[in-house]
Amino acid sequence: MKLSILATLVASAAAFTSQQKTAGSSTALNAKFPSKLQYVPCISTEDLPSPGSATSGVAGGLAICIAVDPKGAVYALGDKCPPINQPLSFGKVNDDSTIQDPVLGTKFSLKTGDVVGAWCPSGIGKLIGGAFSPVGVPTYPVKKGKGTIDVQVDVNAKANFEANYWSGILDAQGKSNGKYY
Repeated sequence: MKLSILATLVASAAAFTSQQKTAGSSTALNAKFPSKLQYVPCISTEDLPSPGSATSGVAGGLAICIAVDPKGAVYALGDKCPPINQPLSFGKVNDDSTIQDPVLGTKFSLKTGDVVGAWCPSGIGKLIGGAFSPVGVPTYPVKKGKGTIDVQVDVNAKANFEANYWSGILDAQGKSNGKYY
């Protein structure tokens, strides 16, 4: 009886202690595939937004925000606004070369992706933003291709991110090696 009580206490305590992470993080240092920067099509030139607005696209499996400043310059940024990951492409492109988060009000530089001004200055943003450190969004080189707007991304980034997923007999893709049928 004493042994079963002791075992229950140990199991309960173990459930609430932090687990040590045995798998490595998905950084460039332990990537399974080498970084490969390449220009890939993101949106067609017909879908390019008018000056002072933004739209979303996908390049190399990454969500990209294509923004056009009021002067007509085209920029590519990550389409996830920190800290809660709503689409940056829904934001307002300002005259000061920034794009503003539509929900929390944070402004990000179109050129660098850095936070410009106050972090999460709008109503609910003051509550949510206080729990997170200010962080910018990634920026990507952009050029006009043949009928497309091309963005330079690491085409192996998605593969490296997914490489750490478990792949076994009941893999969601159907095969034990993670490949599709």
